[in-house]
Amino acid sequence: MTTEQTTSHAAGPGRVVVGVDGSPGARVALAWALAVAARDGATLEVVSAYPVDFYWVDPYLLDTNRLDAIRSDTEQRVHEFLAEVRQDPAVAAVPGTAEVETDVVVAGGAPLDHLVARAEGADLLVVGSRGRGGVRSTLLGSVALHCVAHSPCPVVVVHPGAMAPPPRVVVGVDDSPAARTALQRAAEEARRLGATLEVVAAFRPEAYWSDLYAITAPPASETEEHARARTGQIVAEVLGAGAEADVRVVQGAPGEALVERADGAALLVVGSRSRSRVVGMVLGSVALHCAVNAPCPVMVVHPHPATGEAVPAAAAAGTAPAPAPAPAG
Repeated sequence: MTTEQTTSHAAGPGRVVVGVDGSPGARVALAWALAVAARDGATLEVVSAYPVDFYWVDPYLLDTNRLDAIRSDTEQRVHEFLAEVRQDPAVAAVPGTAEVETDVVVAGGAPLDHLVARAEGADLLVVGSRGRGGVRSTLLGSVALHCVAHSPCPVVVVHPGAMAPPPRVVVGVDDSPAARTALQRAAEEARRLGATLEVVAAFRPEAYWSDLYAITAPPASETEEHARARTGQIVAEVLGAGAEADVRVVQGAPGEALVERADGAALLVVGSRSRSRVVGMVLGSVALHCAVNAPCPVMVVHPHPATGEAVPAAAAAGTAPAPAPAPAG
């Protein structure tokens, strides 16, 4: 099924959106999204965009036939790309991927705004870490960065990388509302994957310019114990007493600590403290660092646009991402 870009979308449960452009990154993202949709019984919306240049046959008429041809060619390429990924042995080995209902959506123009628009009312938006952009040295593509910053639903950036058994879901925690929601969502993902939940809290001892302040500063060991105790309290408050979680308290910058712990993980979940519509004011530094540098898929949980509080995990129940083997090639 193929549709054009529209302004309203179905609000029913079980819709996963994935952006594709034929790149290796898009191939991994599509494989990952197929596994999500297969597991959760969701519809998969495969979104692609084609460039719109103005082809004039005279000063007043737009050559719509040329644009229609570009659109048709893009549709065909997306369907072929989808078929190739479905037939990849690693993807076909995931139960249910062949039966996932898909809806191919193509639209003219830049993909950034189209993906964010299609994500309205969706349960999850999935993008590759890099697409077909010309700047190959960029760690996070412009489309992925835009989606992470502006998506109205949880967004997963899929980084190529091997998952080490047994599966782990890593989540970064502090005392913020966004981190609490990330913790709740991460626990749901861990249950669905049969994975261990690893809760990571990072601390940095204060560095004072004057040695006189060192008289009142607590030692690092005391700060670590306080952080461990507080993290345990947060886990109990959010997940309930007796919840199974592997609490890790590490010294260092939170972003770097999370990226290190995410090595070999099935998923890294982080909360974003804000989602601004102003370009340049997009993410907390930790969420951005993880989205750019993590060696595994990263889920960013955004605040509610009206209240500024984190989006409740229950709003996206049933659409947690699942790790899928990377397609061949």
